[in-house]
Amino acid sequence: MREPASPARITAYPDGPLVVRGDFEIVDEQGVPVETSRRTVALCRCGVSAIKPWCDGTHKITGFHSDR
Repeated sequence: MREPASPARITAYPDGPLVVRGDFEIVDEQGVPVETSRRTVALCRCGVSAIKPWCDGTHKITGFHSDR
């Protein structure tokens, strides 16, 4: 039996990634779905991750700062 759908929730972590939880679809700039098998993912906000769109923790090294 499949779990009921849960709405997507996006949390902006201070000086860190956007964490997406729940049912969501991520698409690239052409509208093509980006494959993910997880119900929780961390998206890069600093722009320096080597595995974009996913966060790899590089924001800690670069000193990325966010207002939120």
